Amino acid sequence: MRSFSALPFLVAAVAAQSTAGPYSQCGGTGFTGPSACVSGYGCTTYNPYYAQCYPGAATAAPSTSTSTAAAVTPTTTKPSTTLKPSTTLQTSTTKPITITTTTTTAAAATSTSPTTTVPSTPTTLVAGWYWIRAVASPNFHKYLQTSPVLSASTALLNDHTTAGQFNIIDGQLVYYRGPAPASPLYLTVENPTDKTQRKLATKFSAAKNTYGVFAFQGDTLTWSVSDITRPNVAAWLVCAGQEVFVNTGAYAYDTPAGCADQTIHYYGGSTADL
Repeated sequence: MRSFSALPFLVAAVAAQSTAGPYSQCGGTGFTGPSACVSGYGCTTYNPYYAQCYPGAATAAPSTSTSTAAAVTPTTTKPSTTLKPSTTLQTSTTKPITITTTTTTAAAATSTSPTTTVPSTPTTLVAGWYWIRAVASPNFHKYLQTSPVLSASTALLNDHTTAGQFNIIDGQLVYYRGPAPASPLYLTVENPTDKTQRKLATKFSAAKNTYGVFAFQGDTLTWSVSDITRPNVAAWLVCAGQEVFVNTGAYAYDTPAGCADQTIHYYGGSTADL
């Protein structure tokens, strides 16, 4: 008589192949893999091009199209600090924070100049500021920062141990460098001559950004500008050296060589977790 003792194992194997694992892709334009997640995880849609298995219940896809990048008018609503990526397309900015800069004057000087003292990277989140990180591979839980840390230099996604802290104030993405006399930095975006350029360089500077506006949609960081129509204002690229670029094209489509598509999100946990 033929034995059917292997049947339960066969059924389990088929079920495993039909579900996506923790933090795996489970949907998006052109995706053909499993759309159901393993137990305890829900398929969370970040945008029309990407959905990921995230702890908790599944969330619905956004009902508002991001096919046209509209200018974002910041408000003063402080976003939630939930760990679960949001799919809400309600544009908001965080609660304004007053930033002061102290200047010092030499005895014989005729003008003032700001101090250049910069503290070490804070490892515990300061009230009113947020970590910003990727939540999907290949840069899962890589955090926004610079190298050297707290310096006016290229924006990077890198290790959690050197993560920066940020907030959006009046359309500017502000990099916190400590209380006065330390002064903040601002994320700036390249203004290209060719408006069809696929990726725009970003860097932190002592001067405010003059090209485009930053905002949070749910917990997702976006950038928009009036003279470039982007299919997805939340699309970013992480390229060689972990450098962060604005992606002016479609998310996960015709990605430039050497780059990875990412969305990046604020996180309000007390420490920058792995």
